[in-house]
Amino acid sequence: MWRIRIVCLVLILGYVGIVCRLFYWQVIASDRLRLEAASQYYIQLPLPAQRGSIYASDKSPLVINQPAYLVFASPKSIDNALLFSERISGVLGGTKESIFDSITRPGRVWVPLAHKVESEKADALKLLGLSGLGFEKEPKRFYPEASMAARVVGFVGSDDNGKDTGYFGLEGYYNQELGGKDGMLEIEKDAKGNPIAIGIAKRIESQDGRSLVLWLDRTIQYAVEQKLLDGITKYGAKEGSVVIMDPKTGGILAMASFPGYDQRIYAESDRALYKNPVVGDSYEPGSTFKVMVMSSALDKNVITPLTQVDESGPVKVGEYYIRTWDNKYHGTLTMTQVLEHSSNVGMVSVQKKLGNDAFIDTIHRFGFGEQTNVDLQDETSPSLRDDRDWKEIDLATASFGQGIAVTPLQMVRAVGALANDGWLMEPHVVKDIRDGDGRLISIRPKKIRQVVSSAAAQAITEMMVNAVDSGEAKWAKPKGYRIAGKTGTAQIPVAGHYDDKKTIASFVGFAPSDNPRFVMLVTLREPTSSPWGSETAAPLFFSIARDIFAYYGIGPQ
Repeated sequence: MWRIRIVCLVLILGYVGIVCRLFYWQVIASDRLRLEAASQYYIQLPLPAQRGSIYASDKSPLVINQPAYLVFASPKSIDNALLFSERISGVLGGTKESIFDSITRPGRVWVPLAHKVESEKADALKLLGLSGLGFEKEPKRFYPEASMAARVVGFVGSDDNGKDTGYFGLEGYYNQELGGKDGMLEIEKDAKGNPIAIGIAKRIESQDGRSLVLWLDRTIQYAVEQKLLDGITKYGAKEGSVVIMDPKTGGILAMASFPGYDQRIYAESDRALYKNPVVGDSYEPGSTFKVMVMSSALDKNVITPLTQVDESGPVKVGEYYIRTWDNKYHGTLTMTQVLEHSSNVGMVSVQKKLGNDAFIDTIHRFGFGEQTNVDLQDETSPSLRDDRDWKEIDLATASFGQGIAVTPLQMVRAVGALANDGWLMEPHVVKDIRDGDGRLISIRPKKIRQVVSSAAAQAITEMMVNAVDSGEAKWAKPKGYRIAGKTGTAQIPVAGHYDDKKTIASFVGFAPSDNPRFVMLVTLREPTSSPWGSETAAPLFFSIARDIFAYYGIGPQ
């Protein structure tokens, strides 16, 4: 009896094993096995999609596709592998040994030899008349304006599978839209791996990528890049950035940072230069931050432009003393004069009048501590203290822009709200997305929230105009123009303390003040000619503004 039971048990286990194996083949591994089976009968060749182009606001191309080719070999059709390798290496470069090795490996029916081969070299290969040599269109990126706006545009490289992929900037952020969808050609093959001329063929067409039309103005961008390079040299700065936005739409009209890199030879550049510092780097804004604090106090009706404050000497905050930037004191100042003289002592008084909760709320409402959601890859936002962790000295120093970190784009967006009746906008680089049929998908301007009233925005604008006309940088201002602006000079924190000799000089402003066409921020890191924003960033701002006035046809007012 026990023998029968053993036999039955063995039969049952065998049956269960067969069922499990069938389940594995038909359910779990079905997709893989189906592909393996298909690979025995078919050759699958990719049909790459053509990547979309990128255009400036006037539709002039910034990035387009240049004809190029994928050069490949079909080993089964090669008559003489050694001769083939010698002839190909003479044109493509590389060694004949490596080519010979790749085309003679057993089982290979399709071997890519080189990507992105330019037309001239492809024509030279075609003249060789070699059997087994093939070509597929594989366009490469071409930059008609050279490296203009490189850190905005980004670049195209290859991913781990050799597929074109966008990295950084617009190429990275809009990679899916620009890249399109690759197609595929599936051809039946014989037992030796050769395509069957009358065999079954399946073709899935590729879908070309969409193109981008930017807010970025090519003329302004060119002027900004030239002026910024000159300014970095003139003022001996380590690096610098400029960002210009339309305050009414949030459209980015220009964005530049130096040192930069050339997308055409990106692999030869320091990888740290790939990141766009306007959206990815943080800095302490210094006195430019004062206009947000002052506007909020105006909005809360705790001050007026004529409210007076005592500036007869340093003000004590806890165990610390807050001094003016130049150690000069003016006795009694109005709030308008606090901005004009960029008084740190006066700003501590404004913060106290505003109150701690309202001050912290001001920081949040103006968008600091949150990403702007700009359409560029790798945007970051510096972290803020928890609302419960602000100490008295932290509140005091933050009122004049020390001890708080922002990105340049956060700053220009915040000041842009003051130029836009108090409305904070979402910044955008892309204005329209265009598909292959020429249809446009417009990205509409997006209001985030109103951070101060229209009345408060108009009041702070007049105070900023006075700061430009009567402040430390008045000597550089274009005559006859009403520009609302503010200088900034912030010490750079190093190992827990501030370095008196290293500063970030900046100037932020908008113009014309009665109907702003642009808001601009200029930052210079560690200028050596002078540490002050009034003597470096401000004249650079005004120089760029002159070009914009001329370009827009805006005469003196």
